[in-house]
Amino acid sequence: MNILLILAVVFGTLVLVRLANVAALASKLSGENEEAEQESANRWNSIGMISFLIIGLIVMIYMMTQYLPLTLPKAASEHGEAIDGLMKINWIVLFVTFFITQILLFTFAFKYRYNKNRRSFYFHDNNKLEAIWTIIPTIILAALITTGMKEWNDITNKSASMKGIVVQIYAKQFDFTVRYAGKDNKLGGSFFRRITDTNPLGVDSSDAATADDMVAKELVLPKGAEVQLMINSRDVIHSVYLPHFRVQMNAVPGMTTRFAFKPTITTAEMQKETGNPKFQYVMLCNKICGVAHYNMQMTVRIVEPAEYEEWLKTQSAVFPVEQAVAPAPADSAATSMAK
Repeated sequence: MNILLILAVVFGTLVLVRLANVAALASKLSGENEEAEQESANRWNSIGMISFLIIGLIVMIYMMTQYLPLTLPKAASEHGEAIDGLMKINWIVLFVTFFITQILLFTFAFKYRYNKNRRSFYFHDNNKLEAIWTIIPTIILAALITTGMKEWNDITNKSASMKGIVVQIYAKQFDFTVRYAGKDNKLGGSFFRRITDTNPLGVDSSDAATADDMVAKELVLPKGAEVQLMINSRDVIHSVYLPHFRVQMNAVPGMTTRFAFKPTITTAEMQKETGNPKFQYVMLCNKICGVAHYNMQMTVRIVEPAEYEEWLKTQSAVFPVEQAVAPAPADSAATSMAK
């Protein structure tokens, strides 16, 4: 249906162009003078301008109504609601500005097309007009920037004060690994020189905090809990992007970046909210980090606290403790020696 609509618009435009060419050719054959021909061309151009405005706005509004359901659902984090509110204000300003400027642009092109009986009025400058189009945008942009900075400061201040679950997000081309702090809620130290095939995160095995650390290939978090993300990269700059939670932070080689948030909607609840039983939260890399960047993602699940605790018990330790070999019974050993 969309392809047919696009083809219809393209062919319709081509037909209008051909009709304009035919009209110009007919004007030449009829012997009209150059001034009349120019006036006719201006008239057709002005009609085309106003037609483009009307058709363009209709198509834009139609596409918005069609694709709006495909945008992100409501924010699933505490701070995400404030970000969505700020985005709505920005969109309102953008749409109002867009409609006013485009309607004025094409209307003026239509209304003030060339007319031999009309002369334009020339003036060197207009201080009042220049003040209006300078001061008003400045006030609006300053208000948007100030509001955005205030919101970001509120989010980062809350993030700094959160003392919840500590989780490391370790990025490398082209996947993520998650490391959970254990009962002590402290992650063991790590260093890139310790990276081996059996220790891909470079975790320090001598650090006491490492003993209860766990690794996972999915990010599972409890609803309503404060979560501290400790973000690292092995190779290039990646970006930890959790769109449904309005979370994004770069993963930079050689340093640890942080972001803290509180999830508020479980996966099951969002499935009901969206009417999609297959809905899943996802973590993506939002930096073009290489040829397989598009495939760098991880499933995210938000569950109830009790389910989270049960899931955590099933995860593997960073350094699994090998079971000691039980000694053979004394009688069996004696029998063996006798033999």
